[in-house]
Amino acid sequence: MTAFSNIPAQAVLPLDAYQLDHLEREARRADQRWLYADCGGAQDKAAVLAAIGRGFGLPPHYGANLDALYDCLTDLEPAPDAAHPGLVVVLEHLPDGQQFSAQQRDALLDVFREAADYFYDRDTAFRVFYSVRRTGAPPG
Repeated sequence: MTAFSNIPAQAVLPLDAYQLDHLEREARRADQRWLYADCGGAQDKAAVLAAIGRGFGLPPHYGANLDALYDCLTDLEPAPDAAHPGLVVVLEHLPDGQQFSAQQRDALLDVFREAADYFYDRDTAFRVFYSVRRTGAPPG
């Protein structure tokens, strides 16, 4: 039994209840692909999308918009020889302020929820964990 046993295979959840290093260890133990983006330096939507692109190593054609993000997320593949195919995604320090509103954050997380539905249809785990920081507050 792993830490993921109590987490739905397709989920978008706040990181608050989980320890980052524990999640990474469990992802590796479960042979699931680990994707991490630190958005601590981002203040607006463009910077958040750029941080995600860098963190996930998205291809050069990534257009840094929500549609392109969805396309690139659904192009991701778990490890080819994984016994339990899946991806564990962490979006850390998403901003919360005037330049990146709660509505923009919700739209971003909706893209990850839609990707989770896509992976559900392919019997592939897709767990997303995110944290939010107040703009102007230091990450961490």
